[in-house]
Amino acid sequence: MRKLPYLLSALGAALTAGAAETAAPQRIIDIRTDDISLILSAAPGEEVRFLHFGGRIDDPAPLAGYRSYRHPDHNTEDVAYPAFGGRNYHEPALRVTHADGDLNTELRYVSHRTRKLADDNVTETVVRMTDAVQPLDVELVYTAYARENVITTRAVIRNREKGPVTLHSFYSSAMPLRAEKYLLTHLHGAWTREAQVEHTLLTHGSKSIASTRGLRTTHAENPSFMLTLGNDRFDENCGEVVAGSLAWSGNFRLNFELDECQTLTVLAGANPDASEYRLRPGESFTTPEMIYTHSFRGAGGASRNLHDWARNYGVWHGHIPAPTLLNSWEGAAFTFDAKTLTDMIDDAAAMGLEMFVLDDGWFGNKYPRNNDKAGLGDWEVNREKLPEGIDHIASYAHDKGLKFGIWIEPEMVSPRSELAEKHPEWIVRTPGREAPLTRSQWLLDLSNPEVQDFVFGVFDNTMRLSEHIDYIKWDANRCANSIGSAFQRPDEQSHFWIEYTQGLYKVMERIRAKYPDVLIQSCASGGGRVEYGALRYFDEVWTSDNTEALSRTRIQYGTSLFFPALVMGSHVSVTPNLQTGNSTPLKFRFDIACAGRLGMELQPKHMTEEERAEARRAIADYKEYRDIVMQGDLYRIGSPYDENGCYGLAYVSKDKRRAVVFTYCLLYQSRTVPQFRIRGLDPDTRYTVREMNTEEPRFWFDGGTFSGELLSRMGLNPKLSRIYDSAVFLLEAR
Repeated sequence: MRKLPYLLSALGAALTAGAAETAAPQRIIDIRTDDISLILSAAPGEEVRFLHFGGRIDDPAPLAGYRSYRHPDHNTEDVAYPAFGGRNYHEPALRVTHADGDLNTELRYVSHRTRKLADDNVTETVVRMTDAVQPLDVELVYTAYARENVITTRAVIRNREKGPVTLHSFYSSAMPLRAEKYLLTHLHGAWTREAQVEHTLLTHGSKSIASTRGLRTTHAENPSFMLTLGNDRFDENCGEVVAGSLAWSGNFRLNFELDECQTLTVLAGANPDASEYRLRPGESFTTPEMIYTHSFRGAGGASRNLHDWARNYGVWHGHIPAPTLLNSWEGAAFTFDAKTLTDMIDDAAAMGLEMFVLDDGWFGNKYPRNNDKAGLGDWEVNREKLPEGIDHIASYAHDKGLKFGIWIEPEMVSPRSELAEKHPEWIVRTPGREAPLTRSQWLLDLSNPEVQDFVFGVFDNTMRLSEHIDYIKWDANRCANSIGSAFQRPDEQSHFWIEYTQGLYKVMERIRAKYPDVLIQSCASGGGRVEYGALRYFDEVWTSDNTEALSRTRIQYGTSLFFPALVMGSHVSVTPNLQTGNSTPLKFRFDIACAGRLGMELQPKHMTEEERAEARRAIADYKEYRDIVMQGDLYRIGSPYDENGCYGLAYVSKDKRRAVVFTYCLLYQSRTVPQFRIRGLDPDTRYTVREMNTEEPRFWFDGGTFSGELLSRMGLNPKLSRIYDSAVFLLEAR
C-alpha cells in the first residue's frame, strides 16, 4: 500500500498537465552572454520548459505567457532535460530504473539560483528539479561566458531513494532548436586521416555520432558539431550557426532527433551503451560538460567564439604556446644513443628551434624498448642506449639554449614487461577471456586507484630524471575493447567506461597540482584525444601522425572548426612522406605547419645546406608572427575541399593592427589567378603587406600599403598556379 500516495500524486499531475500553461505563472530563467540568450521557463511543480537558444533577447519577460499550441495527447513540450516517463515520446536525456523498479521519471521544477563566479565574466545558473514521485533530484548547471558567447551545461543527478538506482542514459544536455532546415557539419576519419569534414542535411528521425572505443575516441568521430539553421549551405561568413563540443575523453554520443513539429533536439553526453551506472543512496553523478555557442556570422563566427573560450578557459595554458621543436621520432625512431640525440640538438639549435623532444625508445632494461613489442610499463632509463642518463641529454639541450621534452605512454603495458609480470590484475580483461593486443600492448585499468597511483608515478618519476624537463608528450596507442576490471564489482562492470575516464582526470588533477607549469601534449596516436575534456589538463594535441603537408590541409582545417591553432601541433617532416609516400616542396611543408604550432619531425643531418638555410628562414619568420597565429582571430578563406583548389587562412590580432595570411594552391590553376579576400581587418586602417618565408618579392603588391577595406573586398591575388605553390603574408598597420 505504500505506493498509493505516489500513484495518486502522479495521477493528479497527469490530470492537470493539459492545463499547466495557464494554471501557474511561469518564471523566466534568463541565461545570457553579450550576444546570445538561453531562456527557460518554469513554475513550481511543473516541467522546466526550454524556450530559446540563439541571439540575445534583452527583455524575455513576455515569454512567461508563451504557448506552443502543441496538443498534449500527441506532442510533448520542449523541456530542459527530458526524462523517460510521463508524456515524453522522444529519446530521453535521462533514463532511470528506480530502487523499487519504477521505470518512469518526471522531473519537476523546485528552484533556481544565479551567481557570479570569481571571474566577473562568468555567471552560473543552477536549476533544481526533482521527480514527481521518487526522491531523485537533478540539477542543471549552466555556465555563461559573456565575452566569449559560450554557454556550457552539465547535469548533477542525486539519489535520495532508500536503495540504489540505475542510470541507463545520462546525457549532459538537451538542446531543442527550431528552424526550417538543419545542416549538420561534423568530423569523421581514421588514424592518419582525422578531422575530415562532412555536411549532412538532417531529415526526420534520428542521426547519432558516437564512439565506443573507451579512449583515443576522436580518430573516427569527434564529439563536436555545427548546425547551420534555416539553410542547406555551409557558409564561413554568413548565416545562423549553433556549434557544440563535449568535454569528455571517453565514449560519447551526440543524438540529433528531428520530430514532426520540425524541432531538432540535440542530446549530447557520455555514450549510454553498456554503461549503466548504479547510484547508491546519498550518491550523486555529474555528467561531462557540454559547450555551446551561437553565431549570426556563419561557421567562422562560431569558431572564433570557441577559440576565445578555449584560450581563456578551456585549455590548461591557453595563452602560452609550446615552443618550436624537433621531435626525434621520424628521425631516429628506436635506434639512437646519446650522440645521436646531442647531434640532433645541435642541428635544432642551429636552425633556430626552441626545444628538443625525445620520443619513444629511451626506457626498459630487462625488456629493452628497441621496438614496439616490449618494455612498455618499465619506466627506467635504458642503460645500454643512454648510460649517461636523461639528465645528460636534457642538460645538453638547455646548454644549447633549448628546452627539453620526453615521451611517455603511462596507460599501457607490453606483455613482455616486468610490470605485466608483477601486476597482471592491473590489465583490462575479463578472467577466462583473452585480452586483445593492439600495437603489441594491453591497457591498464585506470578505474583502479592503485593504477592511478602508478600512472601518476610514471609522470612524477619521469620528471625527477632531470630538473631540465620542460615538456611531456603523453601518448595512448590503443583503444579499450573486451573490457573487464578486476577492481570493479562483478555487478558493476559497466561502470568501467565512466570510471576509466574519471580515473584519467584524477591523475591529471594530481599532476597539475604538482606540475602546473610543465607543458603536456595529448598525443593518442595523433588525433585520438582532440577534445576539451583532455584539454582542461593538456596544453596541445598532436593533431595527426600524418605529417604530410597536403593531407594536413584538411586535417588542420577540420580541427580549426572547433579548436584554436594554439593546440595544433604541426610538423615539417621528410619527403617522400613516411605515411603517404607523397613528395612536397619544403616551403609548402613549412607554410602548412606554420599555421599551427610549428615543429620538425626528421633527421636534420639528412638535409642539404640549402634546405637548412630555408628552414632557418622559415623558423625565424614564424617567430615574427607566431603570436598572431596563437592568439588572433581566425578567418578561413574558402576550404581545402573547394573545387577551385585554392585555400587560405587569415589570423588577425585582437587589436586589428596585424594579420598573417596563409595562401595555398592545391590543384593546378592553368590561367586562373586566385583571389584571397581578407576579413576581420579594420576597413579604415592601412596595412603594409610583406611576404614571409621567401628570399625576394614575388608579387606586385609585396611592400605595398592598402586599406583594410580594399583587402577585404578585393583581396590579394598571388600568382599561385601549380600544385604546392604557397605564400605567407604579414600585414602590419601603418
